[in-house]
Parts: sequence; C-alpha cells; structure tokens
Amino acid sequence: MAKPTPLSGFPELLPAARTVEREVIASLSRTFELHGFANIETRVVEPLDRLAKGGEIDKEIYLVRRLQAEDSADTADATAPDRQLGLHFDLTVPFARYVLENAGHLEFPFRRYQIQPAWRGERPQEGRFRQFTQADIDIVGKDDLPFHHDVEVMRVMVQALGDLPLPRLSFQLNNRKLIQGFYRGLGIPDVTSAIRQIDKLDKLPSETVADLLVENAGATAEQAGRCLELATIRISDHSLVERVQALGVSDELLNRGLAELASVIEGCADAVAATNGRVSVEANLRIARGLDYYTGTVVEIFMEGYERLKSVGGGGRYDALADDGRTTYPGVGISFGISRTLVPLISDGVLTGSRPVPSAVLVALADEVSRPESEHVAEALRGRGIACEVAPSPQKYGRQIRYAERRGIPFVWFPAGATHDSDQVKDIRSGDQVDADAATWSPPDADLRPGIVVSATDETSSTDERQKQ
Repeated sequence: MAKPTPLSGFPELLPAARTVEREVIASLSRTFELHGFANIETRVVEPLDRLAKGGEIDKEIYLVRRLQAEDSADTADATAPDRQLGLHFDLTVPFARYVLENAGHLEFPFRRYQIQPAWRGERPQEGRFRQFTQADIDIVGKDDLPFHHDVEVMRVMVQALGDLPLPRLSFQLNNRKLIQGFYRGLGIPDVTSAIRQIDKLDKLPSETVADLLVENAGATAEQAGRCLELATIRISDHSLVERVQALGVSDELLNRGLAELASVIEGCADAVAATNGRVSVEANLRIARGLDYYTGTVVEIFMEGYERLKSVGGGGRYDALADDGRTTYPGVGISFGISRTLVPLISDGVLTGSRPVPSAVLVALADEVSRPESEHVAEALRGRGIACEVAPSPQKYGRQIRYAERRGIPFVWFPAGATHDSDQVKDIRSGDQVDADAATWSPPDADLRPGIVVSATDETSSTDERQKQ
C-alpha cells in the first residue's frame, strides 16, 4: 500500500498534543458542570433544508449520501431537497432542532453544554479547518428568558477560559439593541443591512465600509460617518454610557441596549478579576456579528498574539432561533473554537502534553517466567488509580529504562528478585530509587496523569499553576 496523502483541513493530533486537547475539554466540562450545565451530544447530520438558510455558509455544507443510493428503490425520496442530509457546520443549528424535538422532556430554562466536531467545506488555513471541535454553552427559555442569563453565560465562559493555560483572551462585547437603536435614531433606512456592513470592519477599511453603508443601507454620508464614530468606541469602564450618550442620538431601543451592555460588563467584573489578568472584558461597539438571529448581547473572543486568527469564539442573545409555531425558545450562548485555538498553539510549541502516554509507571520484567508477578504489581497500582504498563519484553533493565524514557513514562518499577529483596521504584528523571509497596506507593500528584506544559518562552507560563494543569 502506498503511503497515504494527508487531507488538508482535517487535523490529526499526535498523542502528546491530544493530551492538551483532552485536558482542555476536561477542564471546560468541569467548569460548565459546576454551573449546572448538562452535557448533550447531537447527531452529526441534519436535513439540508434546516442547514441551508440562504447565507454564505450554504456553499460550505458537506452533503451525505449512500454510495449506492442511485440503485435504491427510494431514490426519489432520498434525493429530494427536504430529505438530503448534510454534516452540521456548527453546534447551534442542531441544538435548536434538539430543543424543538425534545421540549416536552426538558426543564426550562434548559442549560446545556456541547463539545463536538463540526464540518465546514471552506479553504483550509491557519485556525480554519474542514473538521474542527467546538465547545458551546447555552441557556434556553420557553417564551421568555430573563436578561440575567446573558450575564451568567458570559461569566461562566470567562471562568472556564480563565482556567486554561492560554495566551490572554479578550471578550469584546456589544449589543444589537444598542446598534439597531442608534441606526434607527439616526434615521438609516435599512438597519439590518447597516449591521452587516459594520460587521465587515475587521476585513475592510473604514472608508470602504462607509461607502457600503451609503450604497447598501441607504445611509447618507453624514449618517455613515456617525455609524463609524460609534464603532470606534472601545472601553471597559463605567464611562461607556456617557461616551455613547455624548454622540447625541436618542432612541428607546438604544437606551435599553446600552443599559444591558453596561450590566454585562459590570456583572463579569469579579470573574475577570479572578483570572489574574488572563481574561479581559470590554465594550467594542464595532462588534456586530453578521447573523440575523442575534437580538441583544453579542460577543467575540480574541487571543493575544494570535489576532491573525480573528475571533476564537463568539455568540450572544437570540430571541427566536427555535420556534415551533406555538412556542418560542429564546436563548443566549457562546461557542469556543477548541481546534481553532489549540492547533496553532501546539504547532508553535506554546503548548504540549507533559507526556504522550497515560502511564506513570513501567513495571520492569526480569524474565518471561516472572511476568505474572509483574502483572500482579501492575494490577495493584491500577486498582489504586495509577496508570501503568508492563514492559513488553525481558530485556536488560537499562534497555527497559530507555524504553520508558522514549515513551515519556517517569517511573520504572522493579519487582523483588535476585538483585534486591523488596520492590523498588526509580524516578528515571532524577535517578532516585527507593523501596516501594504497590499497596501504598503513589507518584507525586503532578505525575499521576499527563498534563499541559506551557512553553517557558511564552509569557503565559509565569506561574507554576499554569505550566501544568
């Protein structure tokens, strides 16, 4: 068989890198569950008519069909537009469907977290993949969802990401009511189009966006200038309200959105402080998020030193994403791009796993006859939660130690035998070797399981706590 050619856009991690991903997922899951979020997993396919909504993402959907579908008796039904299946490109669309299908079995407000792969047929580049893992949290209500949940979701994600050994993260917040009310107060004819144009500010010069506001949203040149003036406001303190009000635009929706935005920033203040500078939260009034279903709070998350990736997470408030014609299910949520964030950090050597295998101990093997004794030691250690393995063959002890070094296993256990009367364990990093009993000995906590190591050259490794999680 010829050597396979890698498929671009489908990252596969080596064991040490996979340790990083698994530890991040475990940490996120712990935090989400501490706040009462239940874990769900949805199917990987959705009907095409549910996935395709006439947006830019439609051309990136992967379709799924059986190879021999053309020979099937139900070919016509299987290929009808409303029966075609596609891989989900995010976790929000399947979650909305999940809520509608299971509403009778859920208690609202329903708090969910979901960590799963998604698929998107876009051009692969740094931080953008055709298969990627995301972590989402949402709170969904039935007909009504009080605003305090907007604050809660932001606080939870601040805490969850603040516990990770990542470069500093910035939560940049805005509110759709604020910008809609501002544009309405200015008298711009097409407010929705104006939001879409402002959302292009991270890709296009402000002069070009101003032209698009005039051309596509019906704004005058003066109105376009005022929109850009609002978009320049970026602030994290209590002067936000005064700065916006100083622009002289009056509108009830603007006032509500401004009050909500200020409340979210204030409500996250203590959670931000607890991260010791690893996370910041600020108002950035150029953040719009182009998807039309957002109705209030919106957020984008950026990583210091990796601004070229654009946002590594985002989300917001949606008041009518799920609707069965009788009941509306409003919600608020945030998505964090695990693959988008970790793969570049791993590639740059910023993060790595402390070892590529879970084993903390290699139990040495004197000869094949004594394999049962070595297996007995291993089982005793495993029974106490210590991952270990028995040497594959009875080579000289020096070779078995080198085998452990290559595998990244920190300890080698020598059962009692001709060279010593009692079992002994050796830390092959320091060379220390001591008598040990499999019923009582344990490795240091830091060696019990693989962890994340942050590069010493990266400024995020300033504390021992963040060097190994």
